[in-house]
Parts: sequence; C-alpha cells; structure tokens
Amino acid sequence: MAGGHYTYAEVPLFDAIKDMFSMERNNYDKVGHFFQGFVPAILAREILIRLNVVNGKAWLNLFIVSVCLAFSAFYEMIEWWVAILSGESATAFLGSQGYIWDTQSDMALALIGAVSALLLLSKVHNKQLKSL
Repeated sequence: MAGGHYTYAEVPLFDAIKDMFSMERNNYDKVGHFFQGFVPAILAREILIRLNVVNGKAWLNLFIVSVCLAFSAFYEMIEWWVAILSGESATAFLGSQGYIWDTQSDMALALIGAVSALLLLSKVHNKQLKSL
C-alpha cells in the first residue's frame, strides 16, 4: 500500500533507513522484488505438484525458480515500457534512482526470494499437501 501512495523512491520508512545507514538510495523497491520471487514460488510449487507436471525434486525446484524469474523479468519489461512511454517521469516510477544495475539487482533479489521460499517453506508445504 505504501508504494501505491508514494513513489518507490520516496517511501518515508526507507528514506529513514537510507539516512540511518548512509545509503545512496531508497531501497523500498528491493523488498518488493524479493517478494516477487518469494510469493510466486509457493504458488508455482502448489500448481506444479498438484498437476504432477514434473518428476523429481531437482526438476521441480528448477521449474519453480524459472517461473519466478519469468514473472520478475516480465515486470522489468513493464517498467521498461513505462519508461519509454512516460519519458522523464519514469525515474520516480521505476525506483532506479540512477542505479545502472537496478534491473539486474531486482532479478537477483527475485532469485534469492524464490530460493528462500523453497528452503524455508517446502517441508511445511509438503506436510500440508499430505494432509489433504
């Protein structure tokens, strides 16, 4: 909700964190990109397991991470299209704040989020699926 009210680059809590730790930019968007990997990972896992799409744990995890990265890459494409269509005002929407590696770090955080979700929630998810 905060990102809808403020632009990514101007969320007050993350401005305070930026000032407290002498950071160069407001990193609110980085939290969102982490969760772009974390949340879809369990959703993708649920669908792939229930539909019995792949055999083997390694293939399952590869597909889950791939789905999460595809989702994040699509979002990056939307950001790029908005930047092309809106011109100068795109910086506020994108949250890149002059950081040339913004897209790459966003994708890396989605990867970290997906892997974290698999590591933290797979056992619990398996127990829940067995109880059905």
